[in-house]
Order: sequence, then C-alpha cells, then structure tokens
Amino acid sequence: MDKLYEIDNNGLVRQKEYQIIQYKEEYLDVRYRSYGQNTVYMSYLRLGFLLGVVKENISSILDFGCGTGDFLKVASLKIPNTYSYDIIDHNYKFAKKIEKVEDIYKMQLDVVTFFDSLEHVTDPYEIIRNINTEYIFISVPWCHLKTKGEKWFMNWKHRRYNEHLWHFDLESLSKFFKSFGYDLIKFSNFEDIISQNSLDYQNILSCIFQKNR
Repeated sequence: MDKLYEIDNNGLVRQKEYQIIQYKEEYLDVRYRSYGQNTVYMSYLRLGFLLGVVKENISSILDFGCGTGDFLKVASLKIPNTYSYDIIDHNYKFAKKIEKVEDIYKMQLDVVTFFDSLEHVTDPYEIIRNINTEYIFISVPWCHLKTKGEKWFMNWKHRRYNEHLWHFDLESLSKFFKSFGYDLIKFSNFEDIISQNSLDYQNILSCIFQKNR
C-alpha cells in the first residue's frame, strides 16, 4: 500500500496524515450547486430508497453534512421532524439546525443519514460510536482497491487527498458498522443512475443499516 495510506482492522482505507480543510460556502457551489436539478432528483431517489427499505413510520431524521439541504427539503414532505448538521453555516426553514456534533450525541433519532460526508470526517469511529439512532443511511464513493489494485486507487477520481480521508467498500463498511451493533439490511448503487458517467465499475455505494434490537 502507498505510504500515504493504511488499511485498518475493519478494512477501511485511511489517509495517515492530513491537513484539515476549512470548508466554506464556495465548496457547495463547486461540488453540489453546479449539479442543478440533479441534486433534487437524487434527493427523491434517496428518500424513495429509504422509505422502501424501512417499513415502519419514520418520525425523525438528521442529515449529517446536509450541504445544500435538498434532501431534507424533500424528506420534510414525509417526515415530521427533520434536523440538519453541517460544518458550513446554513439555515434551512424546513429543518432544525444542530450547531455542534456533541449535540447530536444527546439526541434519539429514527434515522441519521451520511450522504457524501463520512469520508470527510477525521474520525468516523467517534461519530458512529456516539450517535443514537435506529437506522443509518449512508452513501460513499465505492472503493475497488481490492479488485482493481493500487494503481487504480492512486488514479481514482474519488481519491481526493486531504478531502476524502477514508475509503470504503461493501465488506469494510459492513464490518465497520457491525462493530457498533448495526446490521446491513440493504445496499445498492442506485445513485449511479446520475453519477456513474459510463464507468466500468460501481461508483457510489449506498447502504442502510439497522441497530441490533
């Protein structure tokens, strides 16, 4: 493995040293707002996937790294209590803003979502260990290091140094969440309808996990 990265006990690929990026409003413009209506379309796809898998009523949902807020705007049409968290300052009328990560740890939620966000955090172990939720819905870039090799990984479009600090595949993500008592109940690459761009591999991995009862 390249000296810049290491693989932990769960199989997650981790950037060993990094400089913390100060994300600002401009990041949303570059990464997400430029996608236009696609982010709204994606939000409906995500909500449909969630409601199709979780058969019980969902009364509360928090989007960790909510970005443009498009998903929560759509989710608020079906879910009465919506909460937003992002390190980029925001204020959406359709969701209650959570100021600090520590405040999330005090909440009891039905669903917490991580769309294109968990790969950015410095310590996903701390976050998942401390949140209280029945379901976790996550979408991350699907890393194929095991099957495609290190050369592919080093040239992979989602290997964004200092931005994406962690990389996941289905096996490692499942093992990671299993260590915190969450079982995988559904996975898909449905987001590739929008984001694949004729690649010869699955681009985005979406998973829903349920806490052991």
